[in-house]
Order: sequence, then structure tokens, then C-alpha cells
Amino acid sequence: MKPDNVLILPGWQNSGPDHWQSRWEALHGYRRVDQHDWMRPRRGDWIAQLEDVILATDGPVVLVAHSLGCILTAAWAEVSRSTGRVQGALLVAPGDAERDELRGVLPSWSPIVRQRLPFPSVLVGSRNDPYCTWDRAQGLAGDWGARFIDLGERGHINAESGLGDWPQGRALLLDCAGSQI
Repeated sequence: MKPDNVLILPGWQNSGPDHWQSRWEALHGYRRVDQHDWMRPRRGDWIAQLEDVILATDGPVVLVAHSLGCILTAAWAEVSRSTGRVQGALLVAPGDAERDELRGVLPSWSPIVRQRLPFPSVLVGSRNDPYCTWDRAQGLAGDWGARFIDLGERGHINAESGLGDWPQGRALLLDCAGSQI
């Protein structure tokens, strides 16, 4: 698999330069799915953009989602006819768009799609994520059929978590991709 078949799916407000997703993009040549509006994301727009990128990619893809990108993965999988192109997904720190404080700023993202994903997936959760409780992250992993990984207390598993290039996460990604990237 070519590195640009690994699709980076950032969450709301995108991932900054110190975020592990951005570092992987720079280090390994993975490709970010750029959304039209990072600040006021609309579920339908983000789903359409992901579908367009997958259809334009030659061969299978692996998804690397963070926060709202995890919720996007589930929403896209519910409506797409292209799910067979996904070899696997690494889902990190899902953002709970159904929380009261997020529902108002992310109105089109509720309810969260809770059906089993039609491809192998791993969900990495943190015990002190301010955007998704520990129990909720485990519940989403169960609903989506994802293997759950406990990362301990690492906040939202983002740039502020001090992960740097996050080699442990990349090992999980290689496992999802069958070590083919």
C-alpha cells in the first residue's frame, strides 16, 4: 500500500502542526482529507468529501481518525457503498458530539452512528479525555466492533498529550494495515 492511501481524518478545527496526525503526514507521506469548513463542520459535507477522496484513491485505504474524525468514519460507513475499499481504521479519542456542550456547536453530528463498522478497527481511548468519557469511548468501541486500547490518562490524545511522533500509535496503525505501509 502506498503511503498516500493512508487517509488522515482530523477532528473539529483540524490538527495543528504538533499533532501526531500532522507529524505522521510529514514523516510518512500519509494524506490528510481536507474539509471545506473546519470550524463549522457539517456531517453531510464531511461525508461527501471523504467519499470523494476514497473514490479518487487507487486501491485500498486505511483511515486514521481523531476526535470528530472517528464520528465521521462511522457516519460515512453507514451511507457509503465504498466501505469495501477500507482495509482498516485507527480511531483515536472519539469526540462525543452528543455531549450538551458540543451539541450546540456541532448540531449535524447527533445522533452518533452506533452501528458495527464493516471493516476492522481499533479505538484508542484516554481515561481523562475532556471530550469523551471513558465509559462512552468503550461503548463506542463496542458498538463499532473495534478493539479497544486503553492509553491511560493522556487527555484528548492530541498535541497537548505530549506524544510527539507517537510510535505506539503508529504500531497500532501498521497492525490495522497488515504492516503493508
